[in-house]
Amino acid sequence: MTRNKRCNTSGWTNRTQAKPAPQSGGFEPREGKRIALRPTRRGRRAFTLIETALAIVIVGSGVLAIMVAQAAFHQQNSWSSHTSAATFLANEIREMTRRLPLYDPVTSNAFWGPEDNEDTLVDFDDLDDFDGDFGDGVIFSAEDGSGPINAMREVIPSMTGWSQIVRVYSVEEKNISAEGDGDLDGQTTMMRIEVSVTYQGALDDQPQEVTSIAWVTRTR
Repeated sequence: MTRNKRCNTSGWTNRTQAKPAPQSGGFEPREGKRIALRPTRRGRRAFTLIETALAIVIVGSGVLAIMVAQAAFHQQNSWSSHTSAATFLANEIREMTRRLPLYDPVTSNAFWGPEDNEDTLVDFDDLDDFDGDFGDGVIFSAEDGSGPINAMREVIPSMTGWSQIVRVYSVEEKNISAEGDGDLDGQTTMMRIEVSVTYQGALDDQPQEVTSIAWVTRTR
């Protein structure tokens, strides 16, 4: 029988090649194959305090801008509504006085302002009556229940805060835009009528003029 071992100088050895020692870690790779190590999965990074604060500032600024824009829109819309209402009230006065003569049909220009027997709006029958008892005009106000009024001389309900201020001046034909001069009242054949419409809201300290109109008329 043939022997599979032979002797060398150090003794008998096996002809079969010895296997390599396992690598560190306890893995013994097989010949011709690679083992891929799975990478370690990291946890998701959370927001830092600075990032959170910055996000709050950005979102808050956007919300504030929207609120400011909305408030400005409502204010503009409210002012437009007030302008329309004021124009309507001013035109009601103009329509009411359009056919009135300059002076009283009976006393003519002998008396400026309401005559002694003209105590209320219903009694006013000429333009100079609308300059009031003291030449400072008349006011139709919701505050005292006298206004605002329409062209039929009726108080318009549900118009809290509104007032109509009427002034009348005698003017010369060559200078119809001059400031009112008491010395001219009743001395000319032309008059300028001015109507100012004011509004005072619940939060307003005093009435604010919304619109005003003026026109000139002469003796018919």
